[in-house]
Amino acid sequence: MAKSKSNFVCQECGYESLGWMGKCPACNQWNTFIEEFKELPQKNSAGLSSIKPVNINDIEIESEERTSSGMKEMDRVLGGGIVEGSLILVGGDPGIGKSTLLLQICEKIQIDSQILYISGEESIRQIKLRADRLEIKNPKLMMVSETNFRAIEKLIEREKPGFVIVDSIQTMFNDELSSAPGSVSQVREVTAGLMRIAKSLGIATVIVGHVTKEGAIAGPRVLEHMVDTVLYFEGERHLTYRVLRAVKNRFGSTNEVGIFEMRDIGLVEVDNPSVMMLSGRPENVPGSVVVSSLEGTRPMLIEIQALVSPTNFGMPRRMATGVDYNRITLLMAVLEKRVGMQLGNFDAFINVVGGLKIDEPACDLGIITAIASSFRDVPVENETVLIGEVGLTGEVRAVNQIDKRIMEAMRIGFKKCIIPQGNMKIIERMKEITGINIQGVQNVQEALSLLM
Repeated sequence: MAKSKSNFVCQECGYESLGWMGKCPACNQWNTFIEEFKELPQKNSAGLSSIKPVNINDIEIESEERTSSGMKEMDRVLGGGIVEGSLILVGGDPGIGKSTLLLQICEKIQIDSQILYISGEESIRQIKLRADRLEIKNPKLMMVSETNFRAIEKLIEREKPGFVIVDSIQTMFNDELSSAPGSVSQVREVTAGLMRIAKSLGIATVIVGHVTKEGAIAGPRVLEHMVDTVLYFEGERHLTYRVLRAVKNRFGSTNEVGIFEMRDIGLVEVDNPSVMMLSGRPENVPGSVVVSSLEGTRPMLIEIQALVSPTNFGMPRRMATGVDYNRITLLMAVLEKRVGMQLGNFDAFINVVGGLKIDEPACDLGIITAIASSFRDVPVENETVLIGEVGLTGEVRAVNQIDKRIMEAMRIGFKKCIIPQGNMKIIERMKEITGINIQGVQNVQEALSLLM
């Protein structure tokens, strides 16, 4: 009989210890260790000597067959479609629309075989109510409410569907383990079992993962390492726009994003995100500027707003929504040192309209201009787009793919574009850029003198 062994596992990061610890030495979280029991398998060396390496030139590569999900934004993020036998992890805040997105994929996916939707959180009647609201009536869609992984494994092997959705991985459990559902060992073992089924039977599988309050996938980090693709569904619950972003993709790029809008009929794809982000923008208002950001290969025009007002306290407040707080502090220091703006007695609030999060340095010039516009109470011309990275000495540095950014501004109808001087050589060689006034600047002072 196999011996049983117990150890203590951190439920945040998966760190294992022989004894209980109050604070995890790996992630520094308190009271996260839970005792878990497991059986040690008997050693069996039979067949280990038969393992042989294969020459890399003798390996035959089969073409990766992709199946369209029926949603162009989803296919864009996945790199062209769903790969047969792939394991995809989708994470997001509660109520953001993960289950809605997957149900709509079940309706639109271009597949001939059955689709199996496994829910561990809702009954099949609850799923049916949501499906009726979304007008999902795919006759190939089969639903089951189950949390026992061994029963799910037998069901998949018997039915052999072409596409499987598991919602969510934290509710599934393997009765061979004594730990509770959602624990590190349960999540790891169930994911490993689903990966084995997906690879052996060639079934594309999507699993839904809960996220922590910091926005990361709940459970051990090994979960993200095991799957082929990790997608995050982002957005504010009180806003209608959602962003699907890939942070890991073994079959494509991780730079692409998909834009959706949440309506009463479900998620609707947004083909033109620039128009969406700029809708309702006020005209000739201080503190409002437009920047050209690049999400993967897709350029987007985004409005950045700044509000600078005298502080009522000894310590001025700095708040940032959609941009890095430390980046805002750095850029305000550049304004104080290089431009001479005395911002020490002023509160500053920065917001990216639409609920998007941008971390691209090419938006630095737009952020600095928005702060200066609000501070001086002078509006920026309404049809102006700003592009450029700002250094600590106040210089405006060149950015990549400047042609795509300017072409997007032209398509929307903007008349003026301020770009780094280092990018002017590329623009001068491009004949297709017409009808827009492009001016290059070398530093922040020069840019502000042109705009205000």
